[in-house]
Amino acid sequence: MKQVQIPQELFVQLIRYHLMEDDSNANEIRIGLEKKLDAMVLRELYRKAKTAPTETEREKARQEYLDRRGIPDSFRW
Repeated sequence: MKQVQIPQELFVQLIRYHLMEDDSNANEIRIGLEKKLDAMVLRELYRKAKTAPTETEREKARQEYLDRRGIPDSFRW
């Protein structure tokens, strides 16, 4: 099973949310987890763009990665 690292501040907020039932930071927790999920998706797409078995799959992953990163078409090769 893979492990995921999160910032210590987010971890503390999650502990307070679940163990102390302090939901005052619920929005910050949601934003932090969304940022982490986006980073994980980008990393997976980058990995696929480099290691997919076929050129077609690599190019598809590369295009999706660049789209998600917001790289304009005029700046791509």
